[in-house]
Amino acid sequence: MMKKQDQIMVGGQAVLEGVMMRSPEYVTVAVRKPDGGILLKKEAFQSWTRRFRMLGWPFIRGGVVLIESMVMGIRALNFSSSVAMEEETADKKKKPDQGKNTGKSGGSDLTIVLTMIVALGMGIGIFFYLPLILTDLVGATGRVSFNLVDGLFRLLLFLAYLFLISLWKDIRRVFEYHGAEHKSIFAFENGQPLTPESVKSFTTHHPRCGTSFLLVVMIVSILVFIPLGRPDNISERLIRLLFIPVIGGLSYEIIRLSSSKYGKQIAQVLVAPGLWLQRITTKEPDNSQLEVALVALKAALNEEVGSDVEWVQPENPGKV
Repeated sequence: MMKKQDQIMVGGQAVLEGVMMRSPEYVTVAVRKPDGGILLKKEAFQSWTRRFRMLGWPFIRGGVVLIESMVMGIRALNFSSSVAMEEETADKKKKPDQGKNTGKSGGSDLTIVLTMIVALGMGIGIFFYLPLILTDLVGATGRVSFNLVDGLFRLLLFLAYLFLISLWKDIRRVFEYHGAEHKSIFAFENGQPLTPESVKSFTTHHPRCGTSFLLVVMIVSILVFIPLGRPDNISERLIRLLFIPVIGGLSYEIIRLSSSKYGKQIAQVLVAPGLWLQRITTKEPDNSQLEVALVALKAALNEEVGSDVEWVQPENPGKV
């Protein structure tokens, strides 16, 4: 008989002083408040890949999951930042009753859409268009050489971006929560008790991490763009943008393959660069951060989280 942890795929994301967790049924966000308490938001969830069969097909589901993850990630970040803002103004305004719906919804749909458009635009401009300009300046002209240099610039920009933000103190705190998220998921996948003591021994480097996914995207994009040759004008450069869903779909399938066969030689080769990169994007968490990640994970699994956790809205407010 298959164990529960073998049947359920759980993912997550670190946010400001907290962690978002996603299971097939729920999305949860747990945030540590400055006063030491934990604020928890939980929403029912069903992926579009489960609602519509075609969207769950291989090479298509990757793009769908990516968009869903961006929407939920922005909502989670908005919620965690709103908690911090509420605490900063607590001495000026009466604190709301935490037993009711006191948390922010995470931003309106319009705000989320606009944020996604800006984020995608900046990402495409920095990591897809700027490398093309730099490659032109280098003078690479061959079909293979141009795309190898283009891919190298893309990878260097990505690594430089991660290194620079890792120097920011607040981002380091986020990376510690990122480590707590990974340790908690590892413990669940290995059938261990979901307590800080049990999860502490697990590594912060998880093969199914979004960081690994982005690195695989960088590598796959080189292979996809080589047949396109060297773009000679703006229209040919813009045509490359149409292949981003293809790149995302292929990268997602590679990540799924590597995580399902984690520990075997081929899988180790596939995930090794991403695991190495997580030395930058994950840091060792403390017990307080592990507790927050575990609250989010337990809530996503529909388990008891403890009476001391403050809920900001009903347990099942509706589908996401």
